Amino acid sequence: MPADEGYDADAIRAYLAKRNINPVIPGRSNRWVKIEHNRTLYKQRNRVERMFGHLKINRAIATRYHQIASSFFGKVHLATARYWLKFVYAA
Repeated sequence: MPADEGYDADAIRAYLAKRNINPVIPGRSNRWVKIEHNRTLYKQRNRVERMFGHLKINRAIATRYHQIASSFFGKVHLATARYWLKFVYAA
């Protein structure tokens, strides 16, 4: 379940607590009682979410065009390598 400050609600936090899930999102700025969160984990979660967003630019990955798992993961590896190479050559 993707989550950001927009998903900060007591009902959602209660649901996560019932499932023994520790939310890593900060509370909204208009909360009366501020909620502590782990900033390091929040940054890592955001980085992973952005990576999935970049991978889904490829239509074949977003729609799971390849039905065979090895073909699909091969395409994911190629897309990831292509994305990574942009940073290597930029540096």
